[in-house]
Amino acid sequence: MGDGHGFAESDQWFARAERVIPGGIYGHQSPALLTRGEYPSFMHSGDGCRLRDVDGNRYIDFICGYGPIVLGYNHPAVEKAVDQQRRLGDTMTLPSVRTVELAERLVGMTPGAEWAMFAKNGSDVCTWALAIARQATGRELVVMADHAYHGVHGWCNGITNGFPDSDRASVRAVKWNDSAQLETLLDQDGERIAAVILTPFRHEAFEDSVMPSGEYLEKARALCHRHGALLISDDVRTGFRLDMGGSMQKWGVTPDLLCYSKAIANGHALSALLGSEALRDAASKVFVTGTFYLQAVPIAASLATLTELGASGAIDHMHAMGLKLCEGLAERAGAAGFDVRLSGPPSIPYMRFTDDGTGFDRSRVFCGAASRLGVLFHPHHNWFLMAAHQEKDIDEALAVSEQAFASVKAAF
Repeated sequence: MGDGHGFAESDQWFARAERVIPGGIYGHQSPALLTRGEYPSFMHSGDGCRLRDVDGNRYIDFICGYGPIVLGYNHPAVEKAVDQQRRLGDTMTLPSVRTVELAERLVGMTPGAEWAMFAKNGSDVCTWALAIARQATGRELVVMADHAYHGVHGWCNGITNGFPDSDRASVRAVKWNDSAQLETLLDQDGERIAAVILTPFRHEAFEDSVMPSGEYLEKARALCHRHGALLISDDVRTGFRLDMGGSMQKWGVTPDLLCYSKAIANGHALSALLGSEALRDAASKVFVTGTFYLQAVPIAASLATLTELGASGAIDHMHAMGLKLCEGLAERAGAAGFDVRLSGPPSIPYMRFTDDGTGFDRSRVFCGAASRLGVLFHPHHNWFLMAAHQEKDIDEALAVSEQAFASVKAAF
């Protein structure tokens, strides 16, 4: 738990970083998205569900590297596979046979998938999926939910600085959960629409998570089939925390293309694109490459991760621990006199103070106080559970939350 060391070492490293790195730390790991002075800027090490920063402060982590850590930091089975493969080779002139083994594993466990290809980031495979859809259909337009996050490429980057409007010229946006609007758009422009890309549930930062209502995903699947468009599941954030066969399977939906990253290799850099047999030819004709896409070490890590997830019942465990956390937070918030909204699946929860407005002031105080006491939550991004979280960790986090709610009460 937090031991009051402060962040002197972390602050010194950040000052050095600012001199040589734009912003010091950029992207979603930037301290600008957290509460400066309440969180460290640099970590030293991790083990299980715990992190230690460069000042020696220790934390129970519910951010999980923003999703990749699904089993736990420094997981022994994963790191054993990593060490074994590293001694053999990682970046080589040609891929290792681990690539074939992982493709076979993913195809064997994923309904509707007949092939798999690999990259490094979620942005890579989401954009790649659009290219394959366009090649397969001969169409240009793509439909996404408004303000949805599918990566940082220009066609979907919600922060448009540096990206021209032309990057989004072939994208059409519809409201999430609005089947009627999606149907109208496909009826009007169906002959020009190559694909509809959706996340299994809505999970943008700064917003409540929203589950698919009624038969929304099933309706999207049927509409795509009717109009000859492809359904792409962006499972980058949610993959392997809801269903081992792809998160849309929770709603009985099998997409044409499925995008994975984050949890696929328990923190090692890897993403995957899976597709149906009908798209094999198009996938082979779309030229994509990356020097590090077929590194053997992350692929070995993924094989070990998938084995551990399947054998340990990790998805059910994460659900149970997430439910315990969410119920405990709601109870303690109520006791402190606050109304909070907990949304999303228990294994990927998000908490918001209902009267916080757009500034997230209460959330920032709450999460900052929790950080000081040794628990990492995020004030306006969804959290994650990992298999390493045990009941004692949830109990400790809930005890800290009582003090954090008290800090909010004192501040407001």
